[in-house]
Amino acid sequence: MDAESWHARLSSGHWYRHLPAPLQHSLLAHARVRQLAAGQVLFKRGDPPCGLYAVLEGSLRISAVNEQGKEALLSLAQAPFWFGEIAVFDGLPRTHDACAVGPCTLLQVPQSAMLHLLAQSPAYWRDMALLMSQKLRLSFINIEQLSLAPASVRLAHRLWMIAEGYGEIDGSRRVVQLAQEDLAAMLGVSRQTTNMLLKELQGQGVVRLGYGEIEILDAPRLREMAQG
Repeated sequence: MDAESWHARLSSGHWYRHLPAPLQHSLLAHARVRQLAAGQVLFKRGDPPCGLYAVLEGSLRISAVNEQGKEALLSLAQAPFWFGEIAVFDGLPRTHDACAVGPCTLLQVPQSAMLHLLAQSPAYWRDMALLMSQKLRLSFINIEQLSLAPASVRLAHRLWMIAEGYGEIDGSRRVVQLAQEDLAAMLGVSRQTTNMLLKELQGQGVVRLGYGEIEILDAPRLREMAQG
């Protein structure tokens, strides 16, 4: 399938849907569809900038690993999530690793095409800034929660944000494809603590735990818990 055929899927996301129609067309005209196998790395921290991406199918882990091999999992990118805009702005190396969780389909607008497009229409830089500011807003919220909120609130909030596509989709996903160890890595707590908190939510009828997934049974209650 060519890039144009993914327009409807991308339009389910707030950022792309509110772009000017000429910019939507230009992004698809310059894009190529890429397929990643499970576990395949898209790019690693320190790699040169390679453009803007959107997840079309499947999911990607956005993470960082220190010298001791400990991983900090920052987000789980699922359709129709766009990412990679930081390197479009500053032209510097990638800040994190991106790796496919399972088979994954992506849209890539190469760096040179992005810069050419923005040079031709400088007004579109504002649209790119809106994409980056959305991520910055979420980062500030996560930093605040890490300092002030108990683990139970942070867990509920992270689950809710993933279900809502980090604010990109209307409504929320009923099933979140996420292993407990990955959720623990996002929260910076042990897997045992994460399992205990999830079982408390399950006991309250808020979620149902499955293999590698969490089904949200009571979305209003989870939202309430996420707000502390």
